[in-house]
Amino acid sequence: MRPVLIGAGRGSRLEHRTDELPKTLVNVMGRPMLEWILDALAEGGFSRKDVVFVCGYRADVLRARYPEFTFVENRDWENNNILESLLCAREHLGEGFVSSYTDIVYRGSAVKSLVAASWDKTLVCDTDWRRRYVGRTNHPESDAEKMLAEGSRVVDISRTIASEQASGEFIGVAKFSPAGARELIEAYEEAKASCETLGDRPFRKAYLIHLFQRMIQRGAEFHRVDTHGGYMELDTLQDLELAESWWNGGS
Repeated sequence: MRPVLIGAGRGSRLEHRTDELPKTLVNVMGRPMLEWILDALAEGGFSRKDVVFVCGYRADVLRARYPEFTFVENRDWENNNILESLLCAREHLGEGFVSSYTDIVYRGSAVKSLVAASWDKTLVCDTDWRRRYVGRTNHPESDAEKMLAEGSRVVDISRTIASEQASGEFIGVAKFSPAGARELIEAYEEAKASCETLGDRPFRKAYLIHLFQRMIQRGAEFHRVDTHGGYMELDTLQDLELAESWWNGGS
């Protein structure tokens, strides 16, 4: 099992901060986001040599800085999205994997809980998520990838879930066993062959949660492990300004 990091996009909402750097190398609290992610993965038992990185925008910078990674390039990153990026790494998914967005920061305890989980398809859920949306005017709660769960089982994952009903926010980190990876790839192929859209998006612009939701609606079991804070997404310049208060304010 290897960590697969999805970082092909530019991150245009960070404006000038990504003129020369891919989004994941923008500094947060004095360090590139990616360094925080690598430290968290290390707590879960993954080394830097284990990393498969799906790159795109300014791939040259990442390749030069992290020669120990295995790189997969999403050459059409400007025209697709996170789901298509992950499947660019298909040859590395079959033995199971931990996937992660790369414009986020999270604690290693979340990775340790994820790795220890025995389910085939497991998502990390932040139960303390709403405090990060107070005063976050450039990225409202309606944009959060919310999940609804019954116990550990995820029964709905969507941006349209009412905040008051949500069990938490999907932080963008997930684990798939070899069996879970096969399910995911098969569901992707079936959806790609039969759907022009996925959720409310053109198929090529779909997010991971759109495929997860389709699978759940067709009876697939997804489970969650929780983090109570210790996570944040850095999508806008405002987010960078708020980051330290979010991190220090986690429960």
